[in-house]
Amino acid sequence: QVLLVESGGGLVQPGGSLRLSCAASRNIFSFHAMSWFRQAPGKQRELVASITSDDRPNYVDSVKGRFTISRDNALNTVYLQMNSLKPEDTAVYYCNAVGVVTYWGQGTQVTVSS
Repeated sequence: QVLLVESGGGLVQPGGSLRLSCAASRNIFSFHAMSWFRQAPGKQRELVASITSDDRPNYVDSVKGRFTISRDNALNTVYLQMNSLKPEDTAVYYCNAVGVVTYWGQGTQVTVSS
């Protein structure tokens, strides 16, 4: 069993920045990919960004140029730097780890509002 704990969410004004962290309870290097998903009220959960074990990132078009995913294997942590935030980025953000088994975190709320 692997625990994923997200942190860093909160309330931010449009144009602001937040940095989300996902701390894993064990070594993340063995996972094929680590990802961030989000789910807004009334909408399906969507993939926001992912990063493979060899550090190849991938982003949904709506966040390209604004969000950056990174990983620190020594700290067993994945980050999502979110800049130029928009109200439509408001959602619960979930960390995801894909290996032999897929794991999910509990989510952290991000609210972008003036």
